[in-house]
Amino acid sequence: MSSAEGWRRRLPLLPALIFTLIVTQIPFLFTLWYSLQNWNLLRPQGNKFVGLSNYVDIFSDSTFRGAALNSVIFTVGCVLFAMLLGIVFALLLDRSFPGRGIVRTLLITPFLIMPVASSLLWSISILNPSYGLLNWLIGLVGIPPVDWTSQHPIVSILMALVWQWTPFMMLLVLSGLQAQSKDVLEAAQVDGAGWWRTFVSVTLPQLRRYIELGVLLGAIYVVNTFDQIYLMTAGGPGTASANLPFYIYQRAFLGFDVGQAAAMGVVVVIATMVVATLALRLIFRSFDVKD
Repeated sequence: MSSAEGWRRRLPLLPALIFTLIVTQIPFLFTLWYSLQNWNLLRPQGNKFVGLSNYVDIFSDSTFRGAALNSVIFTVGCVLFAMLLGIVFALLLDRSFPGRGIVRTLLITPFLIMPVASSLLWSISILNPSYGLLNWLIGLVGIPPVDWTSQHPIVSILMALVWQWTPFMMLLVLSGLQAQSKDVLEAAQVDGAGWWRTFVSVTLPQLRRYIELGVLLGAIYVVNTFDQIYLMTAGGPGTASANLPFYIYQRAFLGFDVGQAAAMGVVVVIATMVVATLALRLIFRSFDVKD
């Protein structure tokens, strides 16, 4: 196929490419320009170009560093625990037992609930210090009631995130289990391999690409968590449970500091792109490996 023929075939994709550039890159360029300005809506007369001063200020801001650390804790903790639970539930659903369809539907349900509704469910019905379900359960073994969202805000948000994202990981791992060749499993059984040996040496390597894909997609979405933090703890006490999206919201819409909020947004976008690029290279490398 000649070069001209190749470009002729790609021509129908040009409108989609132009639309994508308009809705993604132009707003980012504006954000980049705002991040170089000293622009506070409460002091419009002080608007001026300050270069990289906003970036220096946010990296010397201890609250920003704390929010960045919380973002890492939420992302790593949620993806790790959700993936472990997802693997366990996927192994359960890969077996035939009465009522498997009902169990599968119930396990998927948390992922179908809107984040706002799930946040209210956890905040009011499960973690409420007076009548929450979790305090009732720990009260059965003599543990006094705990004000979870005030005393353990990060753990409270992590529980809600893991509850929501476990079904997503479970579905990905389950698709990998059901795509697994039964001949290989039977050969392992003929060779005398037990269940654990078969899982570690045969099933887990087969699931590698599915696990990597789940980790990548989960991390990209969880790092942008906002609803649970806004509704369950409001970033508190103080800023103890604030992550980067919530702190950027506070600076932009409560502090009206557009310049520093834009600088934080640029840092988050660049960090996410670096992590996503490395993860994608890892995934593509695993897909290139011939079975």
